[in-house]
Amino acid sequence: MSERRCPKCGSVYTDTGARFCPKDGSMLVEIQSKKPATPSASSGTGGRTPHTPGKAGAGLDRASTLTSQILDGRYEVLKKLGEGGMSYVYLAKEISSGDTVAIKVLSPRLASDKSSVERLRREAGLAMRLDHPNVCRILRLGESEDGLIYLVMPFLKGELLSDREVRAGPMDIAVGVRLLQQMCAGLHYAHELQIVHRDLKPENVMLVPDGAEGERAVIMDFGLAKERRADPAIAKLTATGIILGTPEFMSPEQIRGKPLDARSDIYALGIVAFEMFTGKLPFQGRNAQEMMIARLRSQPQPIRQLRADVPETVEKALVKALQTNPDDRFATAIDFGNALAGAAPSAASGFLGKLKERFS
Repeated sequence: MSERRCPKCGSVYTDTGARFCPKDGSMLVEIQSKKPATPSASSGTGGRTPHTPGKAGAGLDRASTLTSQILDGRYEVLKKLGEGGMSYVYLAKEISSGDTVAIKVLSPRLASDKSSVERLRREAGLAMRLDHPNVCRILRLGESEDGLIYLVMPFLKGELLSDREVRAGPMDIAVGVRLLQQMCAGLHYAHELQIVHRDLKPENVMLVPDGAEGERAVIMDFGLAKERRADPAIAKLTATGIILGTPEFMSPEQIRGKPLDARSDIYALGIVAFEMFTGKLPFQGRNAQEMMIARLRSQPQPIRQLRADVPETVEKALVKALQTNPDDRFATAIDFGNALAGAAPSAASGFLGKLKERFS
């Protein structure tokens, strides 16, 4: 019997071929069946099944139960922070320096797939180039002696945007616009390096306390990132017929499997913004699949029908960001950020300039 669980809402689905949760669009995680030990597999009555290197099940158990263990002789794993369809995330301490870090361990089920490993290596190579206050860096890509492949990132003390939305409801307009402008600054920086995120969603944005400035938005998990100037080898990795991304936030061109550029991230950020201000998604449907179809065939619901105090400038910016045709959207994330605040599209020195001054 095959069971899959949604890591976001906890729903369990039995004997289903679905890869995404129909309730919230999250990628489902397979639940490993626990078979009783047999005499041939155990070392005696009540004995422990010996670890066999190379077995997928043994590797999966190791990757999902690293708490209180030492990883690769370098990191003391303190606790599990979360899990998804492709990885497990842990809080850890680097033994040599004492620094607190977050470690993302690739599921052994995927680690045995060369394409998945190659995509993770690309993630590390790309994200190590990102050095911006609104983007989470990748510090290191490692591989343990027992074959676990992992990424090391700074541990950000804060609250996920998705958790904030659940806890506090629709966000204050001024606060939300400021955070969205910061996200635009981080995205623009990545886009200038020819990097597209491809999986922007509230679960991938951390709100970090930032002194007198309040909070700083940090975009995380470039795990599905893809260089715009992809060579044929890279393009082949994503030409599998499998849609990569989260259904609720994918652009129409991503749903269709078309080539992506910065404007796809702008579309996803438009949906994130809509949800931040209303607690709802701009396209309606009974499940993720129906909402994907709605994005291909219909226009988003006007935000001021749901929240009357949203300024007209914000509504106009969201309408433009959520256009079906990429050519009708903002050309850059900076233009989107300025439009949210009512600034002229050409005023690219606005909030981005202030961020550069502050962190230079």
